[in-house]
Amino acid sequence: MLVVLEGLDGAGKSTQVRKLKEYLESVRGSLDYIHFPRYESPVYGGLIGKFLRGGFGSLDSVHPQLVALLFAEDRRAALPEIRDALDKGSTVLLDRYVYSNIAYQCAKLADNEEAEELREWILNTEFGHFNLPRPDLNIFLDVPISFVEKSLNASRANDGDRNYLNGQKDIHEADIEFQKRVRAMYRRQASLDPTLVVIDCAAEDGSMLPPDDIFARIKSVVDANL
Repeated sequence: MLVVLEGLDGAGKSTQVRKLKEYLESVRGSLDYIHFPRYESPVYGGLIGKFLRGGFGSLDSVHPQLVALLFAEDRRAALPEIRDALDKGSTVLLDRYVYSNIAYQCAKLADNEEAEELREWILNTEFGHFNLPRPDLNIFLDVPISFVEKSLNASRANDGDRNYLNGQKDIHEADIEFQKRVRAMYRRQASLDPTLVVIDCAAEDGSMLPPDDIFARIKSVVDANL
């Protein structure tokens, strides 16, 4: 079983990944976990880290199709590990996967037709040419953008704690307006692909739900698909 958890930067995804890992291990037994991008992986991990800390220029300095290829190649390099785990009957949990590539790269294109062309190219490249396995369960954590902004402001004060940044800023996290476009792109993907399950993480007043309440919603979706 291949399970994917998607979300914006600063969305509290790490907390939910930890909870989901523990739960899947308790009900499924063997579990393999991969966080994408794999910053420590040869070639592509280093290039992705350099891009995110601005080593190739600003957010719009590199065409998103080229950036999409870097992230896709990182996943292709991990394909033997994913296939081996699935073939052995292990559950595989991925922190981000193909739809993160679509959301983050297509959000950089103002022209809807160009964004749609890139979306199709990413899908055809990753699931088609690279033959990556499609998820059995694909979840997007849709959190209030106010929470994302607050979380990113806090994390930027501690960017030095993330090794891939080498003390620099993450250009994907620098602009809250970009994060809004990424969120809109994730939601658009869910409208086009019903297998991408959106979990609303907002309380009735628009604030962020407590982590345990969010996980209860994740658990309900997981249980329905086991």
